[in-house]
Amino acid sequence: MCGICGIFNFDKELPREDILQAMCHQLKDRGPDAQGLYLKDNIALGHRRLSIIDLETGNQPLHNEDGKIQVITNGEIYNYKELRADLEKRRHVFYTRSDAEVIVHLYEECAEKCVQYLRGMFAFALWDGNEEKLFLARDRLGQKPLLYWQDDKSFVFASQFKSILQYPKIKREVDWEALGLYLSFLCVPSPWTMFKGIKKLPPAHYLVVKDATVTIERYWALNFKSEKKLSVDDYKQGLLEHLDEAVRLRLVSDVPLGVFLSGGIDSASVVALMSRHLGGPVKTFSVGFAEKLYNELPYARLIARKFATEHHEIVINPQILDILPVLIRQYGEPFADYSCIPSYYISQFAAAHVKVVLNGDGADETLGGYYRYTAAKLAGIIDFLPGYLKKLIARSAVFLPASKDIRNFTWQAGRFLKHLPYPEKERYLRWISAFNKQEKESLCSQDFIKLINLDNDLDFLNRLYEKNKGASFLEDVIRAETETYLPNDLLVKMDIASMANSLEARSPFLDHKFMEFAAQIPLELKIKNLENKFIFKEMLKDLLPPATIKRKKQGFGIPIGSWLRGDLRPLIFETLLDNRALKRPYFNNGFIRGVIDRHLRGEEDNGFKIWTLLMFELWHREFID
Repeated sequence: MCGICGIFNFDKELPREDILQAMCHQLKDRGPDAQGLYLKDNIALGHRRLSIIDLETGNQPLHNEDGKIQVITNGEIYNYKELRADLEKRRHVFYTRSDAEVIVHLYEECAEKCVQYLRGMFAFALWDGNEEKLFLARDRLGQKPLLYWQDDKSFVFASQFKSILQYPKIKREVDWEALGLYLSFLCVPSPWTMFKGIKKLPPAHYLVVKDATVTIERYWALNFKSEKKLSVDDYKQGLLEHLDEAVRLRLVSDVPLGVFLSGGIDSASVVALMSRHLGGPVKTFSVGFAEKLYNELPYARLIARKFATEHHEIVINPQILDILPVLIRQYGEPFADYSCIPSYYISQFAAAHVKVVLNGDGADETLGGYYRYTAAKLAGIIDFLPGYLKKLIARSAVFLPASKDIRNFTWQAGRFLKHLPYPEKERYLRWISAFNKQEKESLCSQDFIKLINLDNDLDFLNRLYEKNKGASFLEDVIRAETETYLPNDLLVKMDIASMANSLEARSPFLDHKFMEFAAQIPLELKIKNLENKFIFKEMLKDLLPPATIKRKKQGFGIPIGSWLRGDLRPLIFETLLDNRALKRPYFNNGFIRGVIDRHLRGEEDNGFKIWTLLMFELWHREFID
């Protein structure tokens, strides 16, 4: 696990080493163990290393036999031993035991198609000196980030914003269209970034730069259409075998490893399978809160006892002001998923004990685990009712008591009913958005509204839905979230939280072989009679305690609503309502005051709306002002 950066000058001029050094320095958290540079002719490659595999000879850049092919990599290739054995039979000569060296020789064999054989999480840059071209690629699900910028003279790339922004020609300007999307999705989806001109390479894509021309190709996509139907037992057995293999592959390490344990079935299943393969007890790490509604520590302890793990816990509180500047700098663009806070703390905590952790990321998208999927299925049933009955059900929201916390059933039911009258695609967007279209019309300034398309968020989702023609709407949603919410929110959160603490995070549920099998399971076995993850829970009956399987999904979050009414209340006034923020050209300050006032009075839980605005303002101060 590492950080990468580089400069490719089209005019044959050697890039400046001091700029490359500055870019590398900003990646020191990602790679504290070693630095490697390659500068020749018009190419410069920089690498910061977190040593996980081949501690002695694995420093990068890595090269082929004659040095014409150079590669820098962020991530891990889990099937590297199998690939290496095959390449050695083809007379390729290796000089390290590194997993990344297989990329060099695999590229020699099959050029850009080499990515199709890699099983892992990765973002890499490869310089082909024979053809004078730069080849960049990102893993299938987007576990590892890759940013790039170009003008008519240069192409620049890096793992993080704080690195790529060291390149002097890049201007720090807000992309207004990206800001509009952020207000919906709480993050900026690829290929956009909040900086005008900087882009993200989307997951499952590679990019080639040759003769000042950039081409981007997609090399993989999930197929959700079942090729053949299996029995329930066969699906259960297939899931178990694929997940067990994915866990086993992710235990390859020359340094200590552990697992994040939330108490839910996803991380618990990883612990159970790790226990099969490790010689000693699994090291487990859990985070908790004083607020009972958000605290999962009792459930984590149940699993820790069941599998006799070496268990570690940390309880966090609202005193988070010290780490907010750290998070803003590490993310590099506004990021409003406030579960990034416990993710950061648990990563920091685990990094004191291990260098690698496994986690349960990706299971909900793959196996139908979110309650919003159930809500979409229920809403689809209600859509078949007569119009007057549907309106009557929607109007029943007014009888629900006000809720001060989004975790409460009344808040969730109210949000479900409030948006029930809308068409299914717009309804779903309203459920997941921080600010819906009508709210953005009130929130955004007139200058802002003139510059953006307020329907861009819906258009963006529709383009994803259309890829899965002939599928149900819920199948469209699951596929879209696999390509949006998962890589743009959850995996960004995990990458930044872990790498900021020099910790590698591995996700067995994101193994592409496991996901390809799971995608073939019929939707009715994933969500059966409004029960989420039905087939997965059936599979786990011989693996986990019944109490773990039957408990209600809790999700990973913090009580941000109550914190903003309490200890974090001064942050609102010092940030959103001070003169600097009020003079910005983006928003209608009267609308913001109303959102804040209703939240502080306890009339609504607007915590996620306020947090979305707070993160943008704090980012703006750090990176734009």
